Amino acid sequence: MAKDESFDVVSEFDQQELVNAVDQTKREMQARFDLKDSGSIIEMEAGKTITITTKDDLKLRNIIDILQSKMVKRNLSLKILDLQKIEHALGGTVRQLINLKKGIDTDIAKKIVADIKTSKLKVQAAIQGDQVRVSGKNRDDLQQVIALLREKQDEYNVALQFNNYR
Repeated sequence: MAKDESFDVVSEFDQQELVNAVDQTKREMQARFDLKDSGSIIEMEAGKTITITTKDDLKLRNIIDILQSKMVKRNLSLKILDLQKIEHALGGTVRQLINLKKGIDTDIAKKIVADIKTSKLKVQAAIQGDQVRVSGKNRDDLQQVIALLREKQDEYNVALQFNNYR
């Protein structure tokens, strides 16, 4: 009997790299002429949200652009950012709350499993909490599943990683 091979499809990010990206954004905000004395603040709370407070929408967009460029340089996917509605805060300032997406929610996991099943490859996919376990007897089939999911990654709107490949 052949041993089953498997891997997990997950959606996570390196917490320390994100902290570094936020810190670099803070430093660049202090150095840039247009943001230096604007009273702009960027804070990360408990690794779940990022809050940006500044004077106007233009400065807010600039800070978000800086944050996104720092994240890309650190190999963090921009799909982990869930931008909320811009709020008007006290003193004529604006606030942007950014939730950080971690894990695959059930609807997307069901879509991933359905796409794997329609591919007609001889593998099994099972939802396990906030990840999907894919197993099969042939490593080539598992490689094809990874290639399929990388192609369709934009449809899922989450950053996918493949780990525990055995």
